[in-house]
Amino acid sequence: MAQSIFKSIETSSLVDRVETSIVDLLQQQKLKVGDSIPKELELAAILGVSRTVIREALLRLRIMGLIASKKKKGSFITSPDLFGNLSKSMNPHILDQDTLKEIFEIRLVLEIGMAEFIFHRITEADIVELKAIVAKEPDSTKEYLFDSEHEIEFHGKLYEITGNETLKKFQGMLLPIFNYVHNSGLLKKQTEIKKFVSHKGLVEIMEKGSPELFRNAMRNHLENHFARLFE
Repeated sequence: MAQSIFKSIETSSLVDRVETSIVDLLQQQKLKVGDSIPKELELAAILGVSRTVIREALLRLRIMGLIASKKKKGSFITSPDLFGNLSKSMNPHILDQDTLKEIFEIRLVLEIGMAEFIFHRITEADIVELKAIVAKEPDSTKEYLFDSEHEIEFHGKLYEITGNETLKKFQGMLLPIFNYVHNSGLLKKQTEIKKFVSHKGLVEIMEKGSPELFRNAMRNHLENHFARLFE
């Protein structure tokens, strides 16, 4: 029994190494999306392993979306769904507080960095829609941080304005984490709000200001979230 377990671990380790070797080989051959990859027999000969090991390594690459297969045409390089793969491990219930903090830091970097895209691509219709979103928020939100519904609707519109589909997918993947944090009790009661820019203030800057002003305002807007979460 012990020998069987050891053999299984050894085989798994070999498949891990072969998987990495195949990826390295494809990079060395400078293959791009749509290009065919070597046949199983050829890969087995190049890497000095059995077809069984090659087949298992290729299966892993298919699951990851790095390659695909067609009957009578063999396997070829594909463009993987990066966020689809990543989202499977982005379960907020199994992420520790340090990881949650780092995810919110990523949000801070992204939303400050979106300034140039927003100012280049925003339209009058976008401004009208943002004002309508802000109008639904209670007046008191001028003085304190918004709830998750306000945050998601407003910031979701900002991601939409960028016109960057990858950014939008990333935000969609992070929404469950933001919701979890807002509802988990991790948020501390705000005892002192630093310089705070509201959603209304952000809209005014987008309408009349500059990318630099927006970056500073967004930093002020989001830093208070960090104060509540990770003091």
